[in-house]
Amino acid sequence: ETIGRVAGTNASVLITGESGTGKELIAEAIHENSTRSAKPFVKVNLGGISSSLFESEMFGHVRGAFTDARFDRTGRFEMANKGTIFLDEIGDLEASCQVKLLRVLQDRTYEVLGSSRTKIVDTRVVCATNKNLSEMVSSGLFREDLLYRINLITIHLPALRERPTDIPLLVNFFIDNMKELYGRPDLLVLPTAMRWLQQLPLPGNIRQLKNLVERTVLISNKNELGIDDFQSQLNLSPLKNDKVKLPGVGTMTLEQMEAEMVKQAMDFHKNRITKAAASLGITRNALYRRLEKHQIPFNETED
Repeated sequence: ETIGRVAGTNASVLITGESGTGKELIAEAIHENSTRSAKPFVKVNLGGISSSLFESEMFGHVRGAFTDARFDRTGRFEMANKGTIFLDEIGDLEASCQVKLLRVLQDRTYEVLGSSRTKIVDTRVVCATNKNLSEMVSSGLFREDLLYRINLITIHLPALRERPTDIPLLVNFFIDNMKELYGRPDLLVLPTAMRWLQQLPLPGNIRQLKNLVERTVLISNKNELGIDDFQSQLNLSPLKNDKVKLPGVGTMTLEQMEAEMVKQAMDFHKNRITKAAASLGITRNALYRRLEKHQIPFNETED
């Protein structure tokens, strides 16, 4: 409903939520329902761009602008002209780059690296983050004026554990796609398995749920998928068959179950963050946040 209201405007949108909650899907939906839908939708992971490459990546460069600039390069903003640019992980943007981004958002102009010519850009800006930008502003880690510029409209995506009624909709959507993808038109999830899936804490959110469903479909030779089929895949790592086992539900809350899963993953992988995060279906940063959230002590081991 919110997407429908904001899509037709040119207002900047900030999408917040944990990793894997579907922020990119929401950004694409905003673009597809806007007047710019026929124009490019350009995705940029700001967390993966160093400060030294920011201008070249975002604004482009001309040949000879620096030592290795052998050809002209088109920047992301120029690629997104008349369309939408999706700036993911904006909370990871370094301070020096925040100033440069603010200028183009304010003035709608930028200069290609190595050129004195100013270019004008017309693009819808949608940003996403899994961090609390207001707290980062208070800590001096994020510019207040940039935050005001990017969050004219804010859409928060709750974690999947906070909206278990969405799980059947998502599972059925994934199953419908896989029926066609894998040529198995009779695939279905039994009601008991669907209720079981709704009880999982799923720290990796939609991404983890999709991976679990797809692995189960690929490994099982049955068309009617039950609890045992999903349980066997939940207890397996996609890499080494070492997925931590789900703790018994009993009287535990979802928060307690999540904490227990994180503890088991860290113990099983001997505090190797990368491997523990992979077995849980989340990123390293997401695992660090959960360790802090649940106050779980650990001595990190080299991966």
